[in-house]
Amino acid sequence: MLKTLLSIFGVYKLYEKWLWYQVESGRKPEHIAIILDGNRRWASELSLNPWVGHDYGGEKTEELLEWCLDLGVKSITLYAFSTENFQRSSREVKEILRVIEKKLGDLLTDERIHKNKVRVKVIGRPGLLPKSLQKMIERVEKATKDYDEHFLNLALAYGGRAEIVDATRKIAAKVKDGVLAPDEIDEEIFEGHLYTSHLSKQDPDLIIRTSGEERLSGFLLWQCAYSELCFLDVYWPAFRRIDLLRAIRTYQMRKRRFGQ
Repeated sequence: MLKTLLSIFGVYKLYEKWLWYQVESGRKPEHIAIILDGNRRWASELSLNPWVGHDYGGEKTEELLEWCLDLGVKSITLYAFSTENFQRSSREVKEILRVIEKKLGDLLTDERIHKNKVRVKVIGRPGLLPKSLQKMIERVEKATKDYDEHFLNLALAYGGRAEIVDATRKIAAKVKDGVLAPDEIDEEIFEGHLYTSHLSKQDPDLIIRTSGEERLSGFLLWQCAYSELCFLDVYWPAFRRIDLLRAIRTYQMRKRRFGQ
């Protein structure tokens, strides 16, 4: 049994190296967005409480950061908690937000964040979140606000329609105050009022969703117009470096024409 496991592990590592060689020499996505799906189902299949899956999912985000930094990816946007997720049981919501708060706290002293100048930004409606989590968000964003080499965006209390509504409200307020004329509103102006306006490249090159589901669930509805989509049949806590590499290889094999 041990020999079989070692053999499988050896083959896996060889395949991973081969994939890395293919991906490393190709065109890499500058901005990768991921819908972190499948935490509960992963836990359920192992007869564990749902929030155990969220704990493991939180650990996986740390690995993902390392992999993306190794690949030179500039921006990562992670869909971690939607506005609809508030409808789950109060116990599960509490546990999910506990994990998120802990992971944000870990980022404050994470050497990779400061060494690689990673700006951490929460996008969504943070005012809906518990006060302790709001304070942690403020601390992390303040500690990294001057970094601009890499970006780690966390979509919390996020909804794609809500983002568009909030951007419209901001623009409407400026029109009402006489700061902006209606005929001045164009795509560039609108993008400047989205949650992702702090990014030089708001549109993800590649959007990955784990768990086998094939929908965006309201994620980055404006920004995803020309994103390449990759749906993986693996739960987020079980996501591997090899899965990321395969997704990037798929992205590299596609021809991007942008309507031309």
